Amino acid sequence: MNNPLETLDIIDDEHIGTSLETPLRADAFTMTDDLKIELIQNHVKEIMHILGLDLTDDSLSGTPYRVAKMYVKEAFSGLNPANKPDVKLFENKYRYNEMLIEKNITLFSYCEHHFVPIIGKVHVAYISSGQVIGLSKINRLVQYYAKRPQVQERLTNQVAEALKEALQTNHVAVLVDAVHLCVSSRGIGDTNSSTITASYSGRFRDEKLKSEFIALVTG
Repeated sequence: MNNPLETLDIIDDEHIGTSLETPLRADAFTMTDDLKIELIQNHVKEIMHILGLDLTDDSLSGTPYRVAKMYVKEAFSGLNPANKPDVKLFENKYRYNEMLIEKNITLFSYCEHHFVPIIGKVHVAYISSGQVIGLSKINRLVQYYAKRPQVQERLTNQVAEALKEALQTNHVAVLVDAVHLCVSSRGIGDTNSSTITASYSGRFRDEKLKSEFIALVTG
């Protein structure tokens, strides 16, 4: 195989991820957001021009700026560690020692192979080791890692590791069920399939507890 473009297509078609961490350059955050928006806007404008679109049309003239702002401030804002949610722990005064589940967290991410949406649900459970966090912080952590170009396997592991670190417990379960528009809207064009990934740590490796978690989030 001598054509580098064929290699790139295989990485896409086989759904290959190349690293556990999101691949970022060391100088990824030396530019300001405003400068990034300006530069991306110029490139989007050039792409639209190459495609033959009329950028003087009222409907299209603002598209390069809107796309650039969406990338930096919304869709890929999770790339910037400055946007990571601040998680405050509270003492588990309830003495609740069973699993706590946050179910059906909305997932909206982007496939790093085509920059098209990944849409689904994330289910998270943990068992307190003496500390708890506000429920909304779980959602915010999921969204933080979702708001970057992703591979679902990596996203699952990143959420699990972030929760273990934030909660100071190893007893964490994460299940992700998502539809990839790179599968349904192009390529094979399969609109019926979804992808499920999971991470189980600590007590959730016990088959009985794992089964209970799965039954509660999928039932």
